[in-house]
Amino acid sequence: MQAEQHPASTAENNVFDTWWKKQGEWVEEPNVRRGGESGVQRIYDDNGNLLYAKRQTGHIHRSWLHPLGRLTVLRERDALIGARKAGVNVPQIVYCSTSNERGLLITAALQGYQTIEDWYAAGGREQYGEALHTQLLKTIGINIARLNRARWQHGCIYAKHVFVYVEGEGAAAKPHAALLDLEKCRQRLTSKQAALHDIKQLRRHSDWSAADWKVLKDAYEQEFGRKLSELPD
Repeated sequence: MQAEQHPASTAENNVFDTWWKKQGEWVEEPNVRRGGESGVQRIYDDNGNLLYAKRQTGHIHRSWLHPLGRLTVLRERDALIGARKAGVNVPQIVYCSTSNERGLLITAALQGYQTIEDWYAAGGREQYGEALHTQLLKTIGINIARLNRARWQHGCIYAKHVFVYVEGEGAAAKPHAALLDLEKCRQRLTSKQAALHDIKQLRRHSDWSAADWKVLKDAYEQEFGRKLSELPD
């Protein structure tokens, strides 16, 4: 069964081909699944700005909305747009389109950000102190709550998909958090369904202490607008 295709203009095909020809270093080597291939490269635009290009061939997702299937870059594009509307910090889309079972999703790099795992490993917590670390945990909780409150379920929310950045120094330092890798993100019927899945998954795949987790969870529930007794402690 073929994936759903939409006719594209010659001009659009030319734009797609121009982006497709830009090659760079593989960040994620192409993996073979979903009947096709998908991988991520670092590339640069004509002004030298760093971008990330997810390129796919025949990498199909099927759902009741799309029974014939569509490339998963379109699913991720929808999630990025939905997350931004909900006030979640996610990468900015530069370009997204498909052509002849090929798909491209190009996003701007989050300058200065790193995974929270790398931030801890580099001594970020010790460098900036506990007060900022508390604010960082709250910022992470708020971003995830905004996503779930809009009924978006990340679906693959491990610590490695939480990126952080500290702006400024000393008393002026301000923490930021962002969520990446929304390929499996989808909207659930209720915000509670999205919340229970993501928070349980994040707790299971993170190393925060009980005290740190409580800070994140309390900020999450305050932003979410309700307490959920089923959330893990």
